[in-house]
Amino acid sequence: MPDTTEQSGPQEPGLDEQIAAYQREFRDLDPQVEQVVSALGRLNRRMNVAYGRQLAALGISNAEWEVLKTLVLAGSPYRLGPGELAKRLGLTPAAMTHRIDRMAGEGLVTRDRDENNRVRVIVELTDEGRTKWLEAMRMATDFEEDLLQDLTADERGGLGDMLIRLLRRVEHAQPDAGGRLTDLD
Repeated sequence: MPDTTEQSGPQEPGLDEQIAAYQREFRDLDPQVEQVVSALGRLNRRMNVAYGRQLAALGISNAEWEVLKTLVLAGSPYRLGPGELAKRLGLTPAAMTHRIDRMAGEGLVTRDRDENNRVRVIVELTDEGRTKWLEAMRMATDFEEDLLQDLTADERGGLGDMLIRLLRRVEHAQPDAGGRLTDLD
């Protein structure tokens, strides 16, 4: 029987091995800082892969998820203009139009003229789009609860507080870093 624990392709070095290599090449490195940042980076990558797999199982892309999420965050009745959607997602208007076209074709959103201003277009979440969003949230919640299962409530709270402090520092230093540098499509 083959060993199913082995993965194909080159293996990423362990964190200790990576930090040792960095220290060998860059003596000014603080290993504690590098351990935190490298662990956060690896955790982020692996979580993104897991979320991507969940979305794929629902038949939606990460790019489509971002639109669904943005419409939900806008609040009921889950409507925004394409320009506002593009701005909130850090996309070009052309990329947003392409994404909306695809999602309207899949029944996730509708695109109609604003009744009060016939020049303005409104993008609205459909029942199907909301159902996909809810199912993605259920899957993500299960994954996240499993991820944090070994932490006590106090540890979760403390970790959350620490990560928010780090996030605020980055947001202060890089206020324009919230948008996309490239489109997700």
